[in-house]
Amino acid sequence: MHLGRPPLTCTHEPGLDVREFRRVLMDSGLGSIRPVDDLERLQRMLDAADVVLTARDASGQLVGVARCITDFSWCAYLSDLAVSASAQGLGAGRALLDGLRDHLGPRVTLALQSVPAAVGFYEHAGMARMADTFCLRRSH
Repeated sequence: MHLGRPPLTCTHEPGLDVREFRRVLMDSGLGSIRPVDDLERLQRMLDAADVVLTARDASGQLVGVARCITDFSWCAYLSDLAVSASAQGLGAGRALLDGLRDHLGPRVTLALQSVPAAVGFYEHAGMARMADTFCLRRSH
C-alpha cells in the first residue's frame, strides 16, 4: 500500500496505550466530542472494545485508530475512526476500514455515526447513509 505515500502499518492492538489514543483523538478533531480529559473513561472505552485497530507510520508513530463493538456475527458499531490531521488524506482511514472489513467478514454490517466533516469520506468509502437511525443520548 505504498503508492507514493508514506507506508502505513495497520494492526490489531488491543493493548493500545490510553495516552496514544487520547493524542490521536485530539489530533483528529474528535477530541472536542470525546472525554479526552478523563483518562480513566478513555481506558474503559479501550478495554470494552471488541476490536482496536491502529495505523502507524514508518517511524511507529500512531496516526489512526478504529475502535469497534461487535457480536462478530451480525453487526458492528464503529465507535471511533480517528486519524491525525497530519495523516488525513494518506489512506489511513481507508486502511482502517478495510482492516475492519477483513477482520469482521462480509456477513457483518458495519455502522457508525459520522461527524458532519467526515460524511464525504464515508460516502467515498462506499458506505450507505441510513435514514432511520435513532439514539438515546448520554446525560454526561
